[in-house]
Amino acid sequence: MDPLLQPLVVNGLSLRNRVLSTSHAIGYVDDGYPRERYQLYHEEKAKGGIGLTMFGGSSNVSADSGSVFSQIDVTNDAIVPIFREFAERIHRHGAALMCQLTHLGARSHWRADRWLPTIAPSRYREPAHRGFAKAADHHDIARIVADFGAAARRCREGGLDGLEVHVPGHLVGQFWSPDINRREDEFGGSLENRCRFGIMILEEIRRQVGADYPVGLRMAVGDGGSSGLTDDDYVDIARLHDNSGLVDFFNLTHGRLDTDLGRAEYMPGMYVGLAPQLGRVAAFNARARLTKPIFHAARINDLATARHALREGIVDMVGMTRAHIADPHIVAKIERGEEERIRPCVGATYCSWKRRCIHNVSVGREKLLPHEVPKAPAGRRVVVVGAGPAGLEAARIAAERGHQVSVLEAAPKAGGQVRLAAMVPARRDLIGIVDWRLAELERLGVEIRYNVFAEAEDILALEPEVVIVACGGLPDRMEERVPGAETLAETVWELLEAPRAIGQKILFYDALGTSAGTSCAEMLASEGISFELVTPDSGVGEETSYLDRPFVMRALYKAGVPIHRDLHLKALRRRGNLIEAEFVNEFTGEATILECDRFVMDHGTVPMDTLYEELRGGSRNQGVTDLDALTEGHSQSEVAPLALDGGYELHRIGDAISSRDIHAAMLDAARLCTAL
Repeated sequence: MDPLLQPLVVNGLSLRNRVLSTSHAIGYVDDGYPRERYQLYHEEKAKGGIGLTMFGGSSNVSADSGSVFSQIDVTNDAIVPIFREFAERIHRHGAALMCQLTHLGARSHWRADRWLPTIAPSRYREPAHRGFAKAADHHDIARIVADFGAAARRCREGGLDGLEVHVPGHLVGQFWSPDINRREDEFGGSLENRCRFGIMILEEIRRQVGADYPVGLRMAVGDGGSSGLTDDDYVDIARLHDNSGLVDFFNLTHGRLDTDLGRAEYMPGMYVGLAPQLGRVAAFNARARLTKPIFHAARINDLATARHALREGIVDMVGMTRAHIADPHIVAKIERGEEERIRPCVGATYCSWKRRCIHNVSVGREKLLPHEVPKAPAGRRVVVVGAGPAGLEAARIAAERGHQVSVLEAAPKAGGQVRLAAMVPARRDLIGIVDWRLAELERLGVEIRYNVFAEAEDILALEPEVVIVACGGLPDRMEERVPGAETLAETVWELLEAPRAIGQKILFYDALGTSAGTSCAEMLASEGISFELVTPDSGVGEETSYLDRPFVMRALYKAGVPIHRDLHLKALRRRGNLIEAEFVNEFTGEATILECDRFVMDHGTVPMDTLYEELRGGSRNQGVTDLDALTEGHSQSEVAPLALDGGYELHRIGDAISSRDIHAAMLDAARLCTAL
């Protein structure tokens, strides 16, 4: 009697279980339409047993709702046959499919999409997108109401199983907000008047789709008063819609979307705890006592929390959206009794920022990189050097293909830089990337030989047919460009491994602006360590997720950390007991001298390529990986010219090639080994 596996009926629609993926803008649209790539992404969840997959995060119903984050265009009937194809694809696996509709209102920009003026209840400049919106007149209101109805009709004609209307931060929510809605007509003033526009939309949707079609409302249960609405107001609004008979389910959330920090809390990642909004939804439900089913999703990544939310009656459908990006086969694995094999979502927010999962590289590439690895025609002997993210993924996929795999690792534990990154408190969940692969390798019978600093003869003794060098890199101290760096500069690796003394002044040079540097800066600030932050960029964390950066900046500002921007490191030298760092301003060319007890820097890694170079001469392919074959899903053995008849194929992946990130390392491994 697993609560996750119980069916639910929503206005006549029978859902096979209580698990859903909520609407989100994954960015795989093709000229505004959800074609094959977009559909394959959602189809994988249907194959994996999900009850309901919702798509089209903020699909636009009107021409002046300009697409600013790769949304779906539902403004004309050309979408109907695409919806039909999409629905048929999902339905053949027994899942249901719904779309989210919206008008962004001021949450867009006049330069977006069709370059039309944006609108709002009153003249307004939304802080996130920065464009001025004109006040909607009565013609605009009537037009947009009709557009919602027409879009809803297209959903039904397209064979979709239902839809929801998005409220928070968008045009309907802007009408709700007394801070934005300053109107003095029948659409402004009282709460009932401010809700009138949204009610008219729902009435028109019902007129177009009928009473027997599931229609939901995506609404907040509170936003901290940022919209001028109190928690009591939200309860009253929910009751008003519940009593209207126009809504079949409520998809509840909390927070605001129009500021960097608000958005980061609304779509929480690893800097926020698990299920941070669930308690607020529970408290809201206890007061509102709504009669319709409740959906909710916000970092519910684990099954224990999901089951708790259902058992306690907090929700009727539990959203595990990013969890299904990490592993679209969650439900199928539960049904097979394989919960321990579910790939964990580690909260890296890579999916929101880069539209990819940090450690499931098949997402968005389903056509070339299947989530379920197929068997190879024949087994081969494969040696993987290095048990970091690239090496572990290469070993896992090669073993799934049926190859005989040996892994050699110089360290006493697997994980490489991921294990190091997980030492930062905010990023500790990254270790799930390593732990999951170690468990999979154990299941597959792959042994990792630790404390083996592999040399060429060690590799050749294993008589490999394929050698994959995944030994990563070493920190780049910029010794060749910065005098004094070789002896005076420490790296973030050493910062994490060495004691950090209170009172010891650190100068932290974040030369890249990636999460490696920013997370360490946040850690130092949270620990009360005295330090100054220097960056060559115009801002801190230029290459950090927009959902993580706000928490870094908050920690830096709270700690009063001095931040120096636009400065390039030129030299380090010893002056007494201190280190003197010389920087040059990007724009003025003027020198700046800063002093510290410890100079710490992050400038990525330099590949460890000695072993690779030693092995190249004896390899059949001279260590060359054919890039066309790699990206098109072809076997290297089939397309690469082989210089020698005997010997082994040799490839290198991940940071053993160049300094990149976890996803890139695993993509190298998957592309190579899925076709091995």
